[in-house]
Amino acid sequence: MKIGQSTDIPIPAATPASQASAKAGAANSPAAHAAQNAKSAGVAVTVSTTARNLEQVARGDSAEVDVDKVNAVRSAIEQGTYVVNAEAIADKLLSNAQEMLDRSSR
Repeated sequence: MKIGQSTDIPIPAATPASQASAKAGAANSPAAHAAQNAKSAGVAVTVSTTARNLEQVARGDSAEVDVDKVNAVRSAIEQGTYVVNAEAIADKLLSNAQEMLDRSSR
């Protein structure tokens, strides 16, 4: 998100005082409590539509798991025959670090 880009919904930040009153069992409705937080906090946080869509996509997509591969690795570990390829792990770590550095330099 770029600075100055319009956002959709303001979300009030909670203050310690408002959190304490909520924990004490204040009889305010949720809407009244949110309005009180917005007034006492002085800072509103907004979440863009894009951010909300990305969150929904992330929640909806579950990682696909190769059950057969998991069972094969589990079995090899239990039998003591699983061999860790340290060179492959090191190569992947370096590749991931390089990718992160490339992204941050843009």
